[in-house]
Amino acid sequence: MAAPSIPNLNTLRPRAGGPSGLRGRRRNVEDGEQSAEARDRIVQQTDNDASLSRISAVELGYLHDPFARAFVDGPVPRRYPIINRGTYARTTALDSLVLKFLRESGDAQTQVISLGAGSDTRFFRLAVEVPNYTQRLLYHELDFPANTIAKTSAIRRSPDLLGAIHGSLDLPQDPSELVFHVDGTGMRSPTYNLHAIDLRTLADPATAPSVPNLSTTAPTLIISECCLCYLPPATTSSILRTITGTLVPSPTPVGLILYEPIRPHDPFGKVMVSNLAARGIHLQTLEAYSTLSRQKQRLRDVGFMSGQGAADVNFAFEKWIDTEQRERVAGLEMLDELEEWRLLAQHYCVAWGWRDGESEVFGRAWSDVKAQEDDGG
Repeated sequence: MAAPSIPNLNTLRPRAGGPSGLRGRRRNVEDGEQSAEARDRIVQQTDNDASLSRISAVELGYLHDPFARAFVDGPVPRRYPIINRGTYARTTALDSLVLKFLRESGDAQTQVISLGAGSDTRFFRLAVEVPNYTQRLLYHELDFPANTIAKTSAIRRSPDLLGAIHGSLDLPQDPSELVFHVDGTGMRSPTYNLHAIDLRTLADPATAPSVPNLSTTAPTLIISECCLCYLPPATTSSILRTITGTLVPSPTPVGLILYEPIRPHDPFGKVMVSNLAARGIHLQTLEAYSTLSRQKQRLRDVGFMSGQGAADVNFAFEKWIDTEQRERVAGLEMLDELEEWRLLAQHYCVAWGWRDGESEVFGRAWSDVKAQEDDGG
């Protein structure tokens, strides 16, 4: 799902008013039901924002991603320089945590569960950049059916996407290795798996749907990249507890990476929240987990007790990315307002935590990751 953007789209503000009396009350009930569906559609459509931002960053040289174009047709408008830099920093920061986990795991089987993955290309990039890791990797993406249907269709018509999946398989020419669902909502294979699952159905472990091909024993990394922030805090906690308690129970090692907005109370944060509200977007976790320290406490509360860390994107850009890469990025576009970039980057964070269980794979993998000092709250 997309990271919320800054431009103010006031034309999308909802219209006020409506009929009164019994008919009005009935209409309000219907509107409430429709608004719930409309809110889901808005969240689903944020994936398109993410795709366009990624292509803009790729075409300008910020990122190398040969798969980004597979999910978007036609011309893509150029994003603001600070948005392009933000897409680069976000992608690079999360990729670094994922790669550290895969490298530390060595020859052991590993597993990734990507929540609300949308048109994310991470598996496909890993498959061609570090194929020795993906051949031992079970990769699961969970999202709304509307998004998985679109992704399944894109995979079926793209030789590049199909080639990346086939290349990750032990028997790439065996058609039984790769199975598309007959209803077009997803697919499964020994490596890449796409599941049409509304994450809210995972909140209750008693009724949670099964996830085909999911390993209960492989060290597992959960990724939520601007996904859980759209759900109520209690629901997000329940989803994570179901995954770590029922789907991948202890003592299996489990790690979590979160990418979310933070700091809604300063002037920049208030503008950000207002702009998102104008688009019908409400970040339901933003108030509860508004600081780095609250994000870390959140991780402890859902069982990631072996370790936690957090850093805003500005810190990650300065401390995680080497000088040569930062200079390369700086030379791609003129960034007139450096302070504006810093403000934007300080309002998004990466948080990570882990439960090492029977091994110390995450503790070793992330031991050298620089965390930012707590910011209060």
